[in-house]
Amino acid sequence: MRYSADHKAQTHDRIVKEAAARFRRDGIAATGLQPLMKALGLTHGGFYAHFKSKDDLVETALLSATEELTQVCEKAFANPQPLHSFIDTYLSPTHRDSPERGCPLPTMAAELGQRGQPSPITDQGVEDRLARLAAALHNAPNADEQSVVMLSTLVGALLLSRSVQDPQLSLRILDTARKALKQQADDVL
Repeated sequence: MRYSADHKAQTHDRIVKEAAARFRRDGIAATGLQPLMKALGLTHGGFYAHFKSKDDLVETALLSATEELTQVCEKAFANPQPLHSFIDTYLSPTHRDSPERGCPLPTMAAELGQRGQPSPITDQGVEDRLARLAAALHNAPNADEQSVVMLSTLVGALLLSRSVQDPQLSLRILDTARKALKQQADDVL
């Protein structure tokens, strides 16, 4: 049975969306192709009608996740206090508890670096976030350096808050980093 081009495109999009969620939630290595395809009601062999390899899917899913995050960032940066809004959104218990819908960096960054060939999509995503943070700092002196510190702290704090068992410690990590970053933003502005 032959499917229409539209059906193939829809199936491709479903695979990408599911993979982007699973890679962010479980990591790249822990996401097997067979369970991924089975969850979508598709065959493992059908995967290769859409992608050359798992690495190809990783790149496509990373791009999709980065585009999703861009939309969230735009909403946060549209608020009257854009940096505070973005920091609050990024370092929230909701973001911590929903990695499948959040930033891909806390879950995927280490694995992407270990592949031996970091992704240019990661470069673009990081550059975009850094530029957005620097612009929100109104290009104050050292805004470029401050944006690197902010992004590194955001990603690291979220990663740490997800890695600890004690819920109070997890909240303390988020709260402390959020307070420090807001103070950093206020000091620069």
